[in-house]
Amino acid sequence: MVLAEYRLVAEGLHVNHLRLIMGTSMGCMHAWMWAERYPTFMDGLVPLACAPTQIAGRNRLWRMMAMRDIRGDTAWNGGNYSAEPAGLGAAYQVLLLVSSNPVQYLKAAPTRDAADSLLESQVNAAVAGSDANDLLYQLDASSDYDPSGQLEQIVAPVLAINSADDAINPPELGIMERLIPRVRHARYVLLPLSNATRGHGTHTFAAVWKAYLADFMKTLPGH
Repeated sequence: MVLAEYRLVAEGLHVNHLRLIMGTSMGCMHAWMWAERYPTFMDGLVPLACAPTQIAGRNRLWRMMAMRDIRGDTAWNGGNYSAEPAGLGAAYQVLLLVSSNPVQYLKAAPTRDAADSLLESQVNAAVAGSDANDLLYQLDASSDYDPSGQLEQIVAPVLAINSADDAINPPELGIMERLIPRVRHARYVLLPLSNATRGHGTHTFAAVWKAYLADFMKTLPGH
């Protein structure tokens, strides 16, 4: 996937250097891979909402649960379905749970009935805009992701940003604190839980982290 991106930029667009590589969630993982595979191609990197290590523990478990929900549905038919299988909705229930923020969900659904309605509407909206095979590919694409063995090879400055309420990348595991010191020019920011954070989805709300990005950009060569 990262090779395809590189070829699009370098061979398709004929761009030989990037000011910044920035990605969220899966794009965050891509950013770490860019840093290792093409270490001098960019001035800096900002990976948001991931960790530079193999997907394991609960992070792997929920992905497997969601994939089993789809593949275990007979209507999936080995990927040759004529209509979206019900397993797609089941998979999104798992995804909504792990990517959410309990504080925000209680605001959005302060009663039992409101919570039931919210679940129904969110799952229906997710299924309507998705495809079972596509979601499978997204979830399974990280199976061979593991940049942890080459972190010392990263030479570009890195600003890594995660949020404290991200259940997909929970800070209590201490993964980032162990790995970031191996990256020679890296800063790690853990955004605290606040009324502005949205769990794993915090990466989408630039207002929460844009000040860190702006300061980081000022430190890059040629500012």
